[in-house]
Amino acid sequence: MIEVLNEKCVGCGACIRACAYDAIRIEDKLAIINTDKCTLCGACVQSCPFEAILIRKHSEKGVDIDDYSGIWVFAEQKDGIIAPVSYELLGKGHELAEELGAELSAIVFGSDIEAMASELIAFGADQVIIVDDPALKHFRDELYGKALTELATKYKPAVILAGATVTGRSFIPRVAIHLHTGLTADCTGLAIEAETGNLLQTRPAFGGNIMATIVTANHRPQMATVRHKVMNPIPRDDTRSGIIIQEQINFELDDEVSTWLGFEKEKTNLINITEANVIVSGGRGIKDAKNFAMIEELAEALGGAVGASRAAVDAEWIPYSHQVGQTGKTVKPNIYISIGISGAIQHLAGMSSADYIIAINKDPDAPIFKVADLGIVGDLFEVLPKLTKRIKELRV
Repeated sequence: MIEVLNEKCVGCGACIRACAYDAIRIEDKLAIINTDKCTLCGACVQSCPFEAILIRKHSEKGVDIDDYSGIWVFAEQKDGIIAPVSYELLGKGHELAEELGAELSAIVFGSDIEAMASELIAFGADQVIIVDDPALKHFRDELYGKALTELATKYKPAVILAGATVTGRSFIPRVAIHLHTGLTADCTGLAIEAETGNLLQTRPAFGGNIMATIVTANHRPQMATVRHKVMNPIPRDDTRSGIIIQEQINFELDDEVSTWLGFEKEKTNLINITEANVIVSGGRGIKDAKNFAMIEELAEALGGAVGASRAAVDAEWIPYSHQVGQTGKTVKPNIYISIGISGAIQHLAGMSSADYIIAINKDPDAPIFKVADLGIVGDLFEVLPKLTKRIKELRV
């Protein structure tokens, strides 16, 4: 809660100049704060020379942080296949659990999924909690949300991590609301604060222009969704042993607010960019949807996948599933080839961790060249056909 102390405020306007959200106005020489616009960022508090603005923080009554322990990873699966991001989270969770001296648990939902427990233990889980129910055969956010909420209420984990996938983004916020705690979405970094044991959750903010580190200091569990390809799994170890717990959740009829109709796979022959070792991406410089055929030809010659910038997706030249960047997918290929992409920071946030970056752009001052290992300044319509031809010759 934010409050203006009328007895101290003189209406100097320093807070207005500090506020980036246009949430403050002066009336009768007093600051008035629009709480609908205010984000409690604290800039006005720091700028006020008369200490006339306060932010009061309230912790949840009845929540004793010492009652919560352990790291939980929601192990997403579909049709019996564990999502790759789950292995990455287990790797990071293993590191965090060791630092805290805590237990790492994998939570998995579905139908006929008992065999997955040994796989999750081999990749770092000390304990696997399974809810095996026909109602969970297909993902529905209200049922997954109910199951995870009930388990978290029973076991009281200190941290819950999930992938920032379609599934994670759909139901994890629902769980955070039910547990009266915070949630940091799309994290790219996680660490433990040595002094407090709190989870430091880092994510891009303000359009990717800054990296914000967020702490859930007064509530538990600490919850975060994490982007694919930003963490590393630990090596598989089939000699590891762990505990397997079967839990049951009572799904009442009033929970059935949606009905499963079916799953329609995207009709494309192109490789999934999140799993590709080589990605060739096109941007605004491609100029037309038909020119993506050149991108596809090079990607095929390299055995890679086709990516795109947001500009190309917004122009409807290629489906959203190929978008790389802050509002698309995070990728970590061995080779990333950027063609006709200027290199806005939002795009760089999704591909800068690639092992080797090659950029083709006619603008020598394009930001993409600052992160590229190899830059080619030239007209892509001249360079690309020659590059593709040469690669095909070398691969014969």
